[in-house]
Amino acid sequence: SGFNSIGHMDTMLRRRHRIGHCKEGEEFIQNVFHVLFQIFTGKEKSNLSICWLQYEISKVVQCLKAKKKKKLKAQGRKSKRLAKNFLKAPDNRNDLSLWKLYAYLEWLLGNTDDSRKVFDTALCTAGTGGLKSAHLCSLSLLYAQLEVELLESMEGAVTSRAVHILTKLTESGPYVPYSGQMLSVNVLKARKTYEHALQDYLSKTPVSDQDWVSEADQLVNLVGCYALFQYLTVGIDAAVLIYTQASEKLEASGPQKCEKTGENFGIQNFPSALEAVMLLHTNLLRFHMKISVYPLNPLREALTEALKRYPSNQSLWRSYIHIQRKSHSASKARRFFDNVTRSTNSLEPWLFAIQAEQMRKKLTEKVQRADVGEVHCTIPETGLTNRIVALFEHAVQSENGTHCPLLWRMYLSFMV
Repeated sequence: SGFNSIGHMDTMLRRRHRIGHCKEGEEFIQNVFHVLFQIFTGKEKSNLSICWLQYEISKVVQCLKAKKKKKLKAQGRKSKRLAKNFLKAPDNRNDLSLWKLYAYLEWLLGNTDDSRKVFDTALCTAGTGGLKSAHLCSLSLLYAQLEVELLESMEGAVTSRAVHILTKLTESGPYVPYSGQMLSVNVLKARKTYEHALQDYLSKTPVSDQDWVSEADQLVNLVGCYALFQYLTVGIDAAVLIYTQASEKLEASGPQKCEKTGENFGIQNFPSALEAVMLLHTNLLRFHMKISVYPLNPLREALTEALKRYPSNQSLWRSYIHIQRKSHSASKARRFFDNVTRSTNSLEPWLFAIQAEQMRKKLTEKVQRADVGEVHCTIPETGLTNRIVALFEHAVQSENGTHCPLLWRMYLSFMV
């Protein structure tokens, strides 16, 4: 019993408690990890360690969202113990992917100084691969992104810790932790290095499909680092320009077959490189809008473009719904959902269309029930209810919707 609710049922409420990981389901997952850990060796074992730690981090994120401080503390202790045990293993001591996840875990738990120490230690021991090392780029990018999120405005961003990290990455020398000083000559040198590195990657013609996969992954990290560097030292337009260049290159070149048919299995990663660049682009625009005044249109356009191409990307849909909540007119979003659901078999557009309407309904009810005397309701509530029921009906008739337990549960819950 209990295994049926292993998945995250974020949209469902059971009295006051949100349904998360139930006890039996959690035990089952832990047993699977423990059994597999005895069987695997070498590279497979370190990949499993990464999956296990990512799973632990997802539970920490869930505790943060639910704002359960006691549970977060206990979960944090367990996850940290596991991460430290992984890093003690001789094979994993130089595994930057594990160091990165451990540092991220510390950051999520609010231990910013400890997290910085872990990041600095990992960067110091990582060697001097610079922009040619995919793991080093990925680690520096996450560290810089987390530091940027602490900024309250763009004033003083040029001398921030994030710029120091991204500048040191280009120097291909040993990493030196941030001391509060930044030389403008180093920033200029770093910009030139990034520029040349990006041009080299964009003009490369890969020999084999496998080459293209590793090159594309590295290009995503390089583009992320360079765009963030430009954002902090020049401004948002300079960063957007880099994302545009990279997207055009990834669209124009690289293998185009095999996305749906599954032929040519080696390049299944290719579409994800363009998807990752688009995600970085939209996330940066969202962040910029949070800390300064900037029009909504560039973000809306970037999101609609990305979602037409990748209709099953949940992060992009979440961002889209978030920006649509600020708009008083629902018609544009409804037309967009309608177009996407017609052109794809993915279930995500249906689920997010339903969620968007339910949020609108909640907002309307809140306004109607507000204790402010006479309130003139502009949107009749019954219209929204009928609209949501119609969306559910269409969704469960689609091929994937018929077999989706989450969708049926949401429908039942709404009707109740």
